[in-house]
Amino acid sequence: MTSPRPDLVDFIAGLPKAELHVHHVGSASPRIVSELAARHPGSGVPADVDKLADYFTFQNFAHFIEVYLSVVDLIRDAEDVRTLTYEVAREMTAQQIRYAELTITPYSSVHRGIAAEAFLEAIEDARLAAEREFGIVLRWCFDIPGEAGLPAAAETARIATQLTPDGLISFGLGGPEIGVPRAQFTPYFDAARAIGLHSVPHAGETTGPDTVWDAIRLLGAERIGHGTSAAQDQRLLDYLARHQIALEVCPTSNIATRAVPELAQHPLAQLVAAGVLVTINSDDPPMFSTDLNREYAIAADLLNLDRAGVAALAANAVHASFAPDAVKSRVLAEIEAYTATCAD
Repeated sequence: MTSPRPDLVDFIAGLPKAELHVHHVGSASPRIVSELAARHPGSGVPADVDKLADYFTFQNFAHFIEVYLSVVDLIRDAEDVRTLTYEVAREMTAQQIRYAELTITPYSSVHRGIAAEAFLEAIEDARLAAEREFGIVLRWCFDIPGEAGLPAAAETARIATQLTPDGLISFGLGGPEIGVPRAQFTPYFDAARAIGLHSVPHAGETTGPDTVWDAIRLLGAERIGHGTSAAQDQRLLDYLARHQIALEVCPTSNIATRAVPELAQHPLAQLVAAGVLVTINSDDPPMFSTDLNREYAIAADLLNLDRAGVAALAANAVHASFAPDAVKSRVLAEIEAYTATCAD
């Protein structure tokens, strides 16, 4: 693979963007992680920023989950939650991200002793402050940590359906796929969908296309987190394309967790060629030494895109989002205007 042209990298850096698959704790920058680790000694997470790169080198998906949960354990109180959320928004803004749907796992913090109400107050305060001060619009996807089982599903659904913060728009399912069948989560997705939340489970990252089918048929998925194994099933590709069920593709994440052996084997081009609505995302960017701009550059290389193609990819994320219509229109207009000013 070749690298994108330098002028295309510059174009991506200034391009207004939306991000649909990015995790709350997984977006903690090395600076924030090191500060939290220093604040909470004995966690096992290095407080030295230089050592975090080695700490975030994953042997496989199970090891990634182990490391991820160790960072989750650094979020001990509502002030930690508020700081993290606000700083993540600040860093997104620097990448020209105008709108983001941040995947949040409230159970992980509530289970560790933060009251649900205090947790929600912290993320909402940060959301409003970030929109006011940075202009970025944030919305929440509350997801079930699959490794924690049905108690986590029940508590996540309770928080989502009974406490319903203003920024909440969707309901998801993350964590391991292997050994965590989708069917058991159907009642909780039904409850979330009954109050108008959108269904956006992870599926088909470390398992085959059957998991994607289960997410659609059992959980009512409107978008799929990752979904890369859909490339193995032509009937599924046709279904996704026909029903415009978008995939939230995260190239670097797929390599880091060994879900895909190497970028040259990534199925992104196959998904696009099949007519699937594909969006580009960063997942857990600092953990994978990436950001959304880099993921767009990788996608541009994999798909052999020019500026117009990259802009179209950015528009995909806006179209596939659950943003208010006014926000969609504004961000699409910004993409169009920016692209026009950068025309060759």
